[in-house]
Amino acid sequence: MIHRFIIILSLITGLCRATDEFTEEGFRVPVAGAALEFPRAHASHPDFKIEWWYLTGHLEGAGGERFGYQATFFRNAAPLADRATEENTHFGDSQFYMAHAALTDIGGKTFHHQERINRNGWDADASTAALDVRNGNWTLRMTDPATETMELAFSIRGDVRATLRLVPRKPLVRFGEDGVSRKGAHPHATSYYLSFTRLETTGTIRLGGRDLQVTGESWMDHEIASRQLSGDLEGWDWTAIQLDDGRELKAYILRRPDGTADPFSRAIWIDRDGGGESTGPAGFSWDRDRWWRSPQTGTRYPVGPVITTTDPQTGAAVRLRLRPHLDEQEFTGAISYWEGACEVLDDATGRPVGRAYLELAGYAAALGDRLR
Repeated sequence: MIHRFIIILSLITGLCRATDEFTEEGFRVPVAGAALEFPRAHASHPDFKIEWWYLTGHLEGAGGERFGYQATFFRNAAPLADRATEENTHFGDSQFYMAHAALTDIGGKTFHHQERINRNGWDADASTAALDVRNGNWTLRMTDPATETMELAFSIRGDVRATLRLVPRKPLVRFGEDGVSRKGAHPHATSYYLSFTRLETTGTIRLGGRDLQVTGESWMDHEIASRQLSGDLEGWDWTAIQLDDGRELKAYILRRPDGTADPFSRAIWIDRDGGGESTGPAGFSWDRDRWWRSPQTGTRYPVGPVITTTDPQTGAAVRLRLRPHLDEQEFTGAISYWEGACEVLDDATGRPVGRAYLELAGYAAALGDRLR
């Protein structure tokens, strides 16, 4: 079934809700028809249990160096009943912040990554007034609300330091039916799901003692939820594809324990103007064509998927093969998963047609009951 999804245009302040709904713990649940207003909606929403700001990108240096990067800032609220009546301003107990940063050095065939976990206070926080998230010296800030320009800074141990400027080149999009994205049959497995699918990216990467000026494109997702998955789901296979013709394809399989797709899996085309169409699992297939086993964790990941769907522009079937720049792009931390930069090929001709990030979660351990 094809749905139009909403293009977000407003640049006001605040979050306007439809009828409020709550989890058993007392956190808000995304509701259909709620109006998000900007730039406030880019900020933190601590009345929801979980939230994350997720960026991936493909960058190139002046000397032809190529990189992929990931930076994710997570917020997870502590149970309301467990909180102290008064918080110490330096060490709070109401919010916990986890952050992941990774850099794929394609030419050097190396993958750098790091995880941070802090509670709210002097070392981690997220503003409720504007996009301003930090975890140690890792930061994501909106520097110009009128243009929605952002700045991202992160380091990875002593090996990598990056400072990037991100400017939207397409409108923000909001996924889901009537403004709510479903992640399973559980009524609370929903989110407000916002994406900038094309961010012009410039900045500096310091690697191996050298400062490299880089340019490229990024993708940013912001999700606001109180439960990520239904408990009967194991994990997900997810991709964000930027095609060379100016369009994008977001696709994800919400996996049942037998590997089959949950009915709320989706493939979503975004056209050159930011509009798009969405289809459920009957309208696309995700074939796990090639597997790689991690030498660190022993986990097997399907790193070479082939996605078959219908191009809404031509009505023709397309088969897109994702080919990782490196197989070894496994992120090991509190939860291990595979997250990596890929080339996108037309499977019929072998011709490169775009680039993608691929995420494979729940293969090391099932996630359904952990993300709630």
